Amino acid sequence: MTDAAQLAPYTPRHSEIARQALGLVFLTNGAVFGTWAVNIPSVRDSLHLSQTQVGLALLAIGLGSLSTMPVTGGWTSRYGSHRVTLISMFAFIVALALPFLAPNLLVLALALALMGAANGAMDVAMNAQGVTVERALGRPVMSRFHAYFSLGSVTGALLGTVLVGRVPMLTHALIVVAAAALAAFWAGRRLLPDQVVASTGSQPGHDQGSSPAESGTHSGPRFTPAVVLLGTLCFLGMLSEGANYDWAALYFRDTLGLAGGSASWGYTAFVIAMTLGRWFGDRARSRLGDERTVRGGALLTAVGLALALSVRDPWLATLGFALSGLGLSNVVPVMYGTAGHALAGHGIAQVATIGYAGFLLGPPAIGFVAQHVGLPAALGIALAGAVIIAVFGGQAFALVRKKSLSSS
Repeated sequence: MTDAAQLAPYTPRHSEIARQALGLVFLTNGAVFGTWAVNIPSVRDSLHLSQTQVGLALLAIGLGSLSTMPVTGGWTSRYGSHRVTLISMFAFIVALALPFLAPNLLVLALALALMGAANGAMDVAMNAQGVTVERALGRPVMSRFHAYFSLGSVTGALLGTVLVGRVPMLTHALIVVAAAALAAFWAGRRLLPDQVVASTGSQPGHDQGSSPAESGTHSGPRFTPAVVLLGTLCFLGMLSEGANYDWAALYFRDTLGLAGGSASWGYTAFVIAMTLGRWFGDRARSRLGDERTVRGGALLTAVGLALALSVRDPWLATLGFALSGLGLSNVVPVMYGTAGHALAGHGIAQVATIGYAGFLLGPPAIGFVAQHVGLPAALGIALAGAVIIAVFGGQAFALVRKKSLSSS
């Protein structure tokens, strides 16, 4: 069936409405995840799970995501990122209720694997749609979309502080499912078909020389040097993100000796700085270009982590984690956008799959190393990852420029 909207190019008004709709998609994705996160302790207690069992259950989310990310690029090429975004969004929203119906660990792990699979598809598809919207608008907007995800996570967590303990877990989940479904109904009809934009839309002035290299019926790029290098740098960026998210509070508690709410200073500073960096990141990308934004951000992250890990003053350490969040804020969004503009939906799928492995495997690896050499030294892995991005980011963008020119 052919969309009537595909018969004509999109006006600036259509493109702006699509930007707003996709921002709501990213925000909804974050809110659903935030809802699950604040209910993890309640689920653990209701099923009488040990910490190890909780870890195994949470691993199922990551494995589920990795099962769909590699194939979603093909789906977006065949059916369009707008359709795949909408379908996977509804699947992810419905899947939120499943963990709260689980009677035991096995069913919980299966429910979380399904939730992760839907999220993996949604992650790739909504970022591919983000590339389409960028082309239609003719300016960078990907960082702002990722800022909406961060805001959604905060929104889900804040709603959880009101509802957790006051209403049953399933009731809480169903409230979010209903609200998110309404958002999906509104947003889904306002997303843009890729083919029209690829043939008629303008492109943002990125420094990677991007072009809509592959269209819907193309078979996507395989693991070319550009894909591997972008994916590796995305892996390191997401490893550093995961390290900050999962270990900042423990670093303040165990290494700096802060107790209670004070132990969350580093984590809070990181999250706030990352959200602000993404909110205003597209301005930086327009002025500096994507390569300088990524490499400069990675260097700022390295400086921030070096400060945080080399001092024992909580205020300086808090500043260090804030700098780390600000520096990392645009690394992954720009990598996704770069892959999408130069390598189409397949490129996003491959880069996202490699990158997400860093988010999944990095924090546990840091925990393993910390058992032997201590947490400050183990967090040096995240610092080293940021340095590698700063050093080799130029080569990654050079390969992408070469790929874009050869496809023009």
